[in-house]
Amino acid sequence: MSLSPADLKQLQAAKNLLENPGLTAQLTSLLGTPIEYGLKKLPRKVNEKLGSVIEGALLKVARSATATLQENASGQPANRLHTLGAAVSGGVGGFFGPLAMLVEVPVTTGIIFRSIADIARSEGESIRDMDTLMACIEVFALGGKSASDDASESGYYAVRTALAQQVKAAADFLGKDAGSKKAAPMLLALVRKVAERLGVQYSEKLAAQIVPIVGALGGAAINTVFMNHFQAMARGHFVVRHLERHYGKDVVRDAYALLPRRG
Repeated sequence: MSLSPADLKQLQAAKNLLENPGLTAQLTSLLGTPIEYGLKKLPRKVNEKLGSVIEGALLKVARSATATLQENASGQPANRLHTLGAAVSGGVGGFFGPLAMLVEVPVTTGIIFRSIADIARSEGESIRDMDTLMACIEVFALGGKSASDDASESGYYAVRTALAQQVKAAADFLGKDAGSKKAAPMLLALVRKVAERLGVQYSEKLAAQIVPIVGALGGAAINTVFMNHFQAMARGHFVVRHLERHYGKDVVRDAYALLPRRG
Protein backbone atom coordinates (compact mmCIF):
# COMPACT_ATOMS: atom_id res chain seq x y z
CA MET A 1 0.00 0.00 0.00
CA SER A 2 1.26 3.48 -0.89
CA LEU A 3 0.55 6.64 1.07
CA SER A 4 -1.99 9.01 -0.45
CA PRO A 5 -0.63 12.39 -1.67
CA ALA A 6 -2.22 14.13 1.35
CA ASP A 7 -0.70 11.65 3.82
CA LEU A 8 2.66 11.81 2.09
CA LYS A 9 2.54 15.57 2.55
CA GLN A 10 1.82 15.07 6.26
CA LEU A 11 4.74 12.67 6.53
CA GLN A 12 7.05 15.17 4.85
CA ALA A 13 5.98 17.86 7.32
CA ALA A 14 6.62 15.44 10.19
CA LYS A 15 10.10 14.61 8.87
CA ASN A 16 10.88 18.32 8.55
CA LEU A 17 10.18 18.64 12.28
CA LEU A 18 11.84 15.44 13.45
CA GLU A 19 15.08 15.65 11.49
CA ASN A 20 15.71 19.38 11.97
CA PRO A 21 15.31 20.00 15.71
CA GLY A 22 18.06 22.67 15.96
CA LEU A 23 17.69 23.29 19.73
CA THR A 24 21.34 24.30 20.12
CA ALA A 25 21.11 26.65 17.16
CA GLN A 26 17.90 28.21 18.51
CA LEU A 27 19.43 28.82 21.94
CA THR A 28 22.59 30.26 20.40
CA SER A 29 20.50 32.59 18.23
CA LEU A 30 18.49 33.73 21.26
CA LEU A 31 21.58 34.39 23.36
CA GLY A 32 23.72 35.88 20.64
CA THR A 33 26.63 33.83 21.99
CA PRO A 34 27.72 30.18 21.64
CA ILE A 35 26.10 27.82 24.14
CA GLU A 36 29.57 26.52 25.08
CA TYR A 37 30.11 29.64 27.21
CA GLY A 38 27.26 28.71 29.53
CA LEU A 39 28.24 25.02 29.60
CA LYS A 40 31.65 25.98 31.03
CA LYS A 41 29.98 28.09 33.73
CA LEU A 42 27.37 25.52 34.76
CA PRO A 43 27.98 24.65 38.45
CA ARG A 44 29.42 21.20 39.13
CA LYS A 45 26.62 20.43 41.59
CA VAL A 46 24.04 21.00 38.86
CA ASN A 47 25.87 18.65 36.49
CA GLU A 48 26.24 15.99 39.19
CA LYS A 49 22.57 15.97 40.20
CA LEU A 50 20.88 16.70 36.87
CA GLY A 51 20.65 13.07 35.71
CA SER A 52 18.94 11.80 38.86
CA VAL A 53 16.59 14.81 38.93
CA ILE A 54 15.54 14.13 35.32
CA GLU A 55 14.99 10.42 36.01
CA GLY A 56 12.83 11.24 39.02
CA ALA A 57 10.82 13.78 37.05
CA LEU A 58 10.18 11.35 34.18
CA LEU A 59 9.13 8.56 36.54
CA LYS A 60 6.70 10.90 38.26
CA VAL A 61 5.08 12.23 35.10
CA ALA A 62 4.82 8.74 33.62
CA ARG A 63 2.58 7.80 36.52
CA SER A 64 0.54 10.97 36.99
CA ALA A 65 0.74 13.69 34.33
CA THR A 66 -2.09 12.42 32.11
CA ALA A 67 -4.53 11.97 35.01
CA THR A 68 -6.38 15.24 34.44
CA LEU A 69 -6.46 15.15 30.63
CA GLN A 70 -9.86 14.27 29.21
CA GLU A 71 -9.90 11.07 27.15
CA ASN A 72 -12.53 12.31 24.70
CA ALA A 73 -11.52 15.96 24.55
CA SER A 74 -11.77 17.47 21.08
CA GLY A 75 -10.01 20.25 19.20
CA GLN A 76 -6.43 21.35 19.05
CA PRO A 77 -3.94 20.80 21.90
CA ALA A 78 -3.49 23.66 24.35
CA ASN A 79 0.03 24.49 23.17
CA ARG A 80 -0.11 28.16 24.13
CA LEU A 81 -1.26 27.44 27.67
CA HIS A 82 1.47 24.86 28.20
CA THR A 83 4.09 27.17 26.68
CA LEU A 84 3.03 29.95 29.05
CA GLY A 85 3.39 27.60 32.01
CA ALA A 86 6.88 26.61 30.90
CA ALA A 87 7.84 30.25 30.39
CA VAL A 88 6.79 31.13 33.96
CA SER A 89 8.76 28.17 35.30
CA GLY A 90 11.84 29.24 33.35
CA GLY A 91 11.47 32.81 34.54
CA VAL A 92 11.55 31.67 38.17
CA GLY A 93 14.64 29.55 37.54
CA GLY A 94 16.37 32.39 35.74
CA PHE A 95 15.58 34.84 38.53
CA PHE A 96 16.81 32.72 41.45
CA GLY A 97 19.94 31.43 39.73
CA PRO A 98 21.75 28.11 39.10
CA LEU A 99 20.71 26.15 42.20
CA ALA A 100 17.03 26.93 41.59
CA MET A 101 17.37 25.32 38.17
CA LEU A 102 17.29 21.82 39.67
CA VAL A 103 14.00 22.68 41.37
CA GLU A 104 12.66 24.01 38.07
CA VAL A 105 13.50 20.83 36.09
CA PRO A 106 10.66 18.61 37.45
CA VAL A 107 8.13 21.45 37.04
CA THR A 108 9.15 22.15 33.45
CA THR A 109 9.30 18.42 32.63
CA GLY A 110 5.77 17.92 33.94
CA ILE A 111 4.38 20.82 31.91
CA ILE A 112 6.13 19.61 28.75
CA PHE A 113 4.85 16.07 29.30
CA ARG A 114 1.27 17.27 29.60
CA SER A 115 1.69 19.17 26.35
CA ILE A 116 3.12 16.06 24.64
CA ALA A 117 0.20 13.96 25.90
CA ASP A 118 -2.26 16.60 24.70
CA ILE A 119 -0.71 16.50 21.22
CA ALA A 120 -0.90 12.69 21.26
CA ARG A 121 -4.61 12.89 22.10
CA SER A 122 -5.18 15.35 19.24
CA GLU A 123 -3.67 12.80 16.83
CA GLY A 124 -6.14 10.11 17.86
CA GLU A 125 -4.13 8.40 20.61
CA SER A 126 -5.77 7.15 23.78
CA ILE A 127 -4.00 8.81 26.69
CA ARG A 128 -5.10 5.96 28.97
CA ASP A 129 -3.25 3.44 26.77
CA MET A 130 0.16 2.42 28.14
CA ASP A 131 1.65 2.29 24.64
CA THR A 132 0.68 5.95 24.17
CA LEU A 133 2.11 6.83 27.58
CA MET A 134 5.44 5.25 26.66
CA ALA A 135 5.38 7.01 23.29
CA CYS A 136 5.01 10.30 25.18
CA ILE A 137 8.10 9.45 27.25
CA GLU A 138 9.87 8.56 23.98
CA VAL A 139 9.41 12.14 22.71
CA PHE A 140 11.88 13.39 25.32
CA ALA A 141 14.61 11.37 23.57
CA LEU A 142 13.94 12.89 20.15
CA GLY A 143 16.01 15.71 18.72
CA GLY A 144 18.89 15.19 21.10
CA LYS A 145 22.00 13.04 21.28
CA SER A 146 23.56 11.01 24.06
CA ALA A 147 27.29 11.02 24.66
CA SER A 148 27.62 7.60 22.98
CA ASP A 149 25.83 8.52 19.75
CA ASP A 150 27.39 8.55 16.33
CA ALA A 151 25.80 10.01 13.17
CA SER A 152 23.92 6.78 12.41
CA GLU A 153 22.19 6.72 15.81
CA SER A 154 20.70 10.20 15.92
CA GLY A 155 17.91 10.03 13.31
CA TYR A 156 14.25 9.68 14.26
CA TYR A 157 13.82 5.99 13.43
CA ALA A 158 17.27 5.18 14.83
CA VAL A 159 16.21 6.56 18.21
CA ARG A 160 12.92 4.67 18.12
CA THR A 161 14.77 1.46 17.29
CA ALA A 162 17.21 2.02 20.15
CA LEU A 163 14.32 2.45 22.59
CA ALA A 164 11.94 -0.15 21.12
CA GLN A 165 12.73 -2.98 23.54
CA GLN A 166 12.38 -0.81 26.64
CA VAL A 167 9.21 0.89 25.32
CA LYS A 168 7.47 -2.42 24.64
CA ALA A 169 8.53 -4.01 27.92
CA ALA A 170 7.42 -1.03 29.98
CA ALA A 171 4.09 -0.72 28.13
CA ASP A 172 3.36 -4.46 28.49
CA PHE A 173 4.07 -4.59 32.21
CA LEU A 174 2.29 -1.34 33.03
CA GLY A 175 -0.67 -2.42 30.94
CA LYS A 176 -1.04 -5.59 33.01
CA ASP A 177 -0.56 -3.96 36.40
CA ALA A 178 0.73 -0.41 36.81
CA GLY A 179 1.29 -1.06 40.49
CA SER A 180 3.25 -4.27 40.02
CA LYS A 181 6.78 -4.41 41.45
CA LYS A 182 7.85 -6.09 38.21
CA ALA A 183 6.70 -3.08 36.20
CA ALA A 184 8.95 -0.60 38.01
CA PRO A 185 12.31 -1.93 36.68
CA MET A 186 10.92 -1.99 33.15
CA LEU A 187 9.82 1.63 33.37
CA LEU A 188 13.10 2.64 35.01
CA ALA A 189 15.12 1.02 32.20
CA LEU A 190 13.25 3.13 29.63
CA VAL A 191 13.47 6.29 31.71
CA ARG A 192 17.23 5.92 32.12
CA LYS A 193 17.81 5.60 28.38
CA VAL A 194 15.58 8.60 27.67
CA ALA A 195 17.16 10.63 30.49
CA GLU A 196 20.61 10.15 28.95
CA ARG A 197 19.49 12.01 25.84
CA LEU A 198 17.27 14.49 27.64
CA GLY A 199 20.13 15.35 29.98
CA VAL A 200 22.17 16.74 27.08
CA GLN A 201 19.32 19.06 26.10
CA TYR A 202 18.66 20.12 29.68
CA SER A 203 22.36 20.90 30.14
CA GLU A 204 22.20 23.22 27.15
CA LYS A 205 19.01 24.86 28.41
CA LEU A 206 20.37 25.41 31.92
CA ALA A 207 23.69 26.62 30.53
CA ALA A 208 21.82 29.21 28.47
CA GLN A 209 19.99 30.40 31.59
CA ILE A 210 23.19 31.28 33.44
CA VAL A 211 24.57 33.55 30.74
CA PRO A 212 24.83 36.94 32.59
CA ILE A 213 22.64 38.89 30.18
CA VAL A 214 19.74 36.45 30.47
CA GLY A 215 18.13 36.69 33.92
CA ALA A 216 14.45 36.02 34.59
CA LEU A 217 13.13 37.41 31.30
CA GLY A 218 15.67 35.37 29.37
CA GLY A 219 14.85 32.27 31.41
CA ALA A 220 11.23 32.55 30.29
CA ALA A 221 12.31 32.96 26.67
CA ILE A 222 14.64 29.97 26.90
CA ASN A 223 11.90 27.76 28.33
CA THR A 224 9.59 28.90 25.53
CA VAL A 225 12.17 27.70 22.99
CA PHE A 226 12.56 24.46 24.96
CA MET A 227 8.80 23.87 25.04
CA ASN A 228 8.39 24.68 21.35
CA HIS A 229 11.14 22.18 20.56
CA PHE A 230 9.38 19.29 22.29
CA GLN A 231 5.99 20.29 20.93
CA ALA A 232 7.49 20.06 17.43
CA MET A 233 9.01 16.64 18.22
CA ALA A 234 5.67 15.45 19.61
CA ARG A 235 3.71 16.70 16.62
CA GLY A 236 6.02 14.93 14.18
CA HIS A 237 6.15 11.74 16.26
CA PHE A 238 2.40 11.35 16.66
CA VAL A 239 1.69 12.19 13.02
CA VAL A 240 4.04 9.33 12.09
CA ARG A 241 2.32 7.00 14.57
CA HIS A 242 -1.09 8.03 13.20
CA LEU A 243 0.02 7.09 9.69
CA GLU A 244 1.57 3.83 10.94
CA ARG A 245 -1.78 2.78 12.41
CA HIS A 246 -3.37 3.24 8.99
CA TYR A 247 -0.70 1.96 6.61
CA GLY A 248 1.52 -0.22 8.81
CA LYS A 249 4.92 0.59 10.29
CA ASP A 250 7.04 -0.80 7.47
CA VAL A 251 5.20 1.13 4.76
CA VAL A 252 5.51 4.43 6.62
CA ARG A 253 9.14 3.86 7.54
CA ASP A 254 10.06 3.08 3.92
CA ALA A 255 8.23 6.18 2.69
CA TYR A 256 9.90 8.30 5.40
CA ALA A 257 13.35 7.11 4.31
CA LEU A 258 12.71 8.18 0.71
CA LEU A 259 11.55 11.68 1.57
CA PRO A 260 14.08 14.52 1.39
CA ARG A 261 15.28 16.25 4.53
CA ARG A 262 14.07 19.83 4.49
CA GLY A 263 13.97 22.77 6.85
